[in-house]
Amino acid sequence: MQAPTVSVPEQLEFSDARDLADLKNFVTRAKSIQDSGVRLQASGPVLLASVCVLRPALLGEATPTVLGLRTIALTTGVELDVTVPLSAVLDRIARDPEASHLDVPPTTVRESWAGVSVPKGPWEPVASIGAAALRTAAEDGISRVAGVLPDSPGALIVNNARATVWGEEFDGAWSLAPGADPTAYRGFPRGAAFAAHTLGFLTEGSAALLFRHGTWWRLSTPAGHVLVRRAALLQD
Repeated sequence: MQAPTVSVPEQLEFSDARDLADLKNFVTRAKSIQDSGVRLQASGPVLLASVCVLRPALLGEATPTVLGLRTIALTTGVELDVTVPLSAVLDRIARDPEASHLDVPPTTVRESWAGVSVPKGPWEPVASIGAAALRTAAEDGISRVAGVLPDSPGALIVNNARATVWGEEFDGAWSLAPGADPTAYRGFPRGAAFAAHTLGFLTEGSAALLFRHGTWWRLSTPAGHVLVRRAALLQD
């Protein structure tokens, strides 16, 4: 029997214009990193907006897959799973900045990362760490990447520099969760700190919680989540 066709809603309704402003900020920050689209998912009254921050460009390289996820409440439940250009979302928000709805862009894009199956759980609590430590690691990494790049570098040189820095293990002072495996955060990459910082998930005085499921980590703050699949070189 053929599966029923699920129609894509024309609009997403938010309870407040500030929710749409949050989505705009998230998409704008993501576009400053790389313009690889945003996946919009919903199966009920919550929108999951996810973007790709880092991913391996070459087989076997040290760059982990790092995704940013922001959840926003909707006024009504919808069924949706599309990946659309970041610029298309920003264009539609710019047409009516005071609106509390988003016209779903009709143009979709094919992104390999959008097909990655992120586990729903169960997520095992691993550790926590202050936002300041993550921010420092991200800023240090940004400076290092910029410092090793020559003028007018080619795409391969940029990729290699990013893979080297962001694939490194984050060596922050974790506070281990009760009963957690003390090695569960081993290999957690610095690139996750970069994602949390650049996507605006780190707020002053807050802490981030680290969870693990198989070869995946989830770094969560009140502002959003960073999902990390370990690079092949770091997997068990």
